[in-house]
Amino acid sequence: MKVAVFGTGYVGCVTAACLARDGHHVVGVDVDAEKVAQINAGQSPVVEPGLAELIAQATKNGRLRATINADEAVRCTEIALVAVGTPSNGDGSVSSDAVERVVRAIGRALRTLRKPYGVVIRSTILPGVLENTLRPALLQELEPAFPAEEYGESVWLANNPEFLRETTAIADYDDPPFVLVGADEEWQAQLVFSLYDSVRAPRHWTDTRTAALVKYACNAFHATKVCFANEIGALARELGADGQEVMRLVCEDRKLNISPAYLRPGFAFGGSCLPKDLRALVRAAELHALKLPLLSSLLLSNNEHFRRAVRMVRAAGVRRIGLVGLSFKARTDDLRESPQVALAEELLGKGHELRIYDPYVRVTQLRGQNLAYIDRHLPHLAALLVDDPASLLEHSELLVLATDVANELDLNGFSGPILDLRCDLVRAHRATHAAAAHIR
Repeated sequence: MKVAVFGTGYVGCVTAACLARDGHHVVGVDVDAEKVAQINAGQSPVVEPGLAELIAQATKNGRLRATINADEAVRCTEIALVAVGTPSNGDGSVSSDAVERVVRAIGRALRTLRKPYGVVIRSTILPGVLENTLRPALLQELEPAFPAEEYGESVWLANNPEFLRETTAIADYDDPPFVLVGADEEWQAQLVFSLYDSVRAPRHWTDTRTAALVKYACNAFHATKVCFANEIGALARELGADGQEVMRLVCEDRKLNISPAYLRPGFAFGGSCLPKDLRALVRAAELHALKLPLLSSLLLSNNEHFRRAVRMVRAAGVRRIGLVGLSFKARTDDLRESPQVALAEELLGKGHELRIYDPYVRVTQLRGQNLAYIDRHLPHLAALLVDDPASLLEHSELLVLATDVANELDLNGFSGPILDLRCDLVRAHRATHAAAAHIR
């Protein structure tokens, strides 16, 4: 393909050089004339292992050149990758001004050229920037050559986040975790995927907002891992343990620790271990005058997630509520620090008429701390529990699905709203059965 790459920094240069190496004809575009001259001379404007050799070879065989002229670049290409910077503003927000300027420049060029074209954002942008800023800017520049109703057919926008690390960028380009494209139409995504035919990695097409947030989520997770390891290391030093060995062994667990386990949006955590052990770690640090901001924030974060769930239930504006699942984990009767117990207690306190279905919880079988906990928080539990799902559905104006006990129920006959805390607290979907329900 004939590709324009706007921005010749780390991401743009690596992308342009690798595309040219893989057989595409690439035009790099930059406002910096010195960078353009370096590329045309077969030199790399950035320091990255292996990049200078790729650029030298690509310019020598005629597959890579650079220009400062956006119109020229658009004229001789069929698709553009935008890889300009999105730096932080003084208040911490991200600036997408450079991306918007490039998109507008492409739009102005297309207004004259009147040809089909794809604009693919490789820069890191937040959800909403493409939809609320870049798309209107592009449409404004395209008029009247391309009426708004033609957007998506002749000219279209997509995003293609990169996952390149400096010093290993070429290897990361060739062996990414996946190739991700956010696009309105599948054919647009397939066109972007065709740029990476030589890359052997899973392909994922999703909507543009989700694709944008994936990049931010990945970087936030990386930062979280660094801080987590550092805080465990600091605590280990104070307690006389070997922090390196602790984290080495933590990483040996590929079932729960280094795995997809627990990495799905859902309800708050609870149970007999996680809250108790977090409190113990934070208190041990305090006794050693050690600040652990990340670990200390986890219970606060968990509580805020719980409060959001309460607000969503209350926002339904109904009085009679059915709660499916009471124990902190499905198919147990362990109620200690269960967020479902806390939710039930909160809703009762707000005057809701609550019924609870959990066939694994029997008040007469509760013992010890488990019984003491429920006596303290839901002393009238026996009057709230129902054995028959039909009576729960008959009672309820709103169903709240809290654990996978809901998978054992047939909810197709329930006509009221369903809030599924297991899956997502924000997105609304049509529920067809309990396992797939979010909010109906």
